[in-house]
Amino acid sequence: MTESTALQFLTVDDLKIAVCYRQGKKIPGLVWLGGYRSDMMGVKAVAIDTFATRLGIPALRHDYSGHGASQGNFFQGSISLWLQQSLAVFKHFAKGPQILIGSSMGGWIAIRMAEDLKKSHIRLAGMVLIAPAPDFTSTLVEMDLTESKRQELATRDFFEVRSEYGVTPYTQTLIEDAKNNLVMKGLIDLGCPIHILQGMQDNVVPYERTLKLMEHLPLGDVTLTLIKDGEHRLSRPQDIDLLEKTIRFLVTAG
Repeated sequence: MTESTALQFLTVDDLKIAVCYRQGKKIPGLVWLGGYRSDMMGVKAVAIDTFATRLGIPALRHDYSGHGASQGNFFQGSISLWLQQSLAVFKHFAKGPQILIGSSMGGWIAIRMAEDLKKSHIRLAGMVLIAPAPDFTSTLVEMDLTESKRQELATRDFFEVRSEYGVTPYTQTLIEDAKNNLVMKGLIDLGCPIHILQGMQDNVVPYERTLKLMEHLPLGDVTLTLIKDGEHRLSRPQDIDLLEKTIRFLVTAG
């Protein structure tokens, strides 16, 4: 990690949130928002920093509480809490127009951030959503709850799901709080260009869910790229190349 992206901490409600911020001479900047149980040292997150270096623009990434190098108990986390932290980091570091880049749950956080920023008359330069998972607690997690998982949730306040990516816990706190942050209820008009990258072999967020999301987005300035052999992480070299091309397009268009 270079000096310009050295790890630093921003205290948000008594929790130290880990941040990496690369300054740049041009705009717009890039703001990375990671997925559930991921951190800012993942392949795509680090690639964002590399893109920023090439383009001479700022790059901002952070770990939610209970993730990566940030303080906090993961099992006390929620969409509202991680959204609040993301907004605090954004407002502290970001200067001028920004492009939000959200992966999986980070796509949900990005949409909620854009909604809140729009209310404050802060306009974004664009948004890139990678296998976005807005409302996943209700549309994916709760819908697949078996009776045994419901009992586990009632007795332990969380349950676990095993997949090719390991064991993933989901808490009662996360599920209940998420109901206050649902976005797929009507038109999602964020006032900026949106590019979505979605793998058609994604078995975490099926591409049909992203097609459903498209129904809630405006007719103009929204582009969906379906990657026929792409899975959920979209972190293969060819996926990273596509991500860079998408970001370059938004940067130059702005």
